[in-house]
Amino acid sequence: MAELNVQFVRPDRALFQGPVASLVLVTYAGELGVYPGHAAEIVALGNGVVRMKKLPQDGGGEEDVVVSGGYAEIQDDEVIVLADHARRADDIDPDIVRRTRDEAIDAREACDEGDHRRAYYDNKVNWCNLLLKQTMKD
Repeated sequence: MAELNVQFVRPDRALFQGPVASLVLVTYAGELGVYPGHAAEIVALGNGVVRMKKLPQDGGGEEDVVVSGGYAEIQDDEVIVLADHARRADDIDPDIVRRTRDEAIDAREACDEGDHRRAYYDNKVNWCNLLLKQTMKD
């Protein structure tokens, strides 16, 4: 059976490396299915869930990773995902995410209106909301 070799990396560490049957990337233009033999392509990642379908010998099923921004390089049977933010869907603690979001909101509100740090905190709040949205699907 043909397979894709996937490397999934975020700034601080690798999240996944290994073979999968296929994956679905979330891009700014929509979802993109990737199978072995895919044409070479580089895509910008959007906000949402990347779904990796495991090989039958690895138990089948799906592994989901929530992402926000970054790029994916596809070349034949290899995919390298470089995500700005990424977290495995099964590794989200809603209580921690809510606390982090609340702290970011408080920090943003403490900044003056023209302070560039407000954009940082806005991004952090949006990331937390994306993670929380994923936990509500379960």
